[in-house]
Amino acid sequence: MSDEQWFYCLKHGTVEGPEGCRAADRLGPYPDKETAARALEIAKERTESADRADKEWAERGAKPADD
Repeated sequence: MSDEQWFYCLKHGTVEGPEGCRAADRLGPYPDKETAARALEIAKERTESADRADKEWAERGAKPADD
């Protein structure tokens, strides 16, 4: 397994290594270039999954605990 890390730059829409743009402008790290190239698709899938979980939680009538 490689120690390389890859990132998807939101500013330029490209895959880059660790010496690329600032962290605020990119997603990652990812283990390889191919995965980094799918960063937006992965983020969309994760967001949709979290939205479904939130909806299911709300439909069960769960309420947040009082702090």
